Amino acid sequence: MKYVLAVVALLAVALGAAAIVYGEADDSPGLQLLGALLVVGAVGYGVRLARRGG
Repeated sequence: MKYVLAVVALLAVALGAAAIVYGEADDSPGLQLLGALLVVGAVGYGVRLARRGG
């Protein structure tokens, strides 16, 4: 189950990065902010998942 959650976190980081890039191309600061929040949240969740061990 942890592997599935790790893959979901990686997909969220990829989606957030894509949102940042698309927001830059479209000159949309709101989309860039949402993408950055998604990346930060997914990285934080991944770190918490890794620190729990197991």
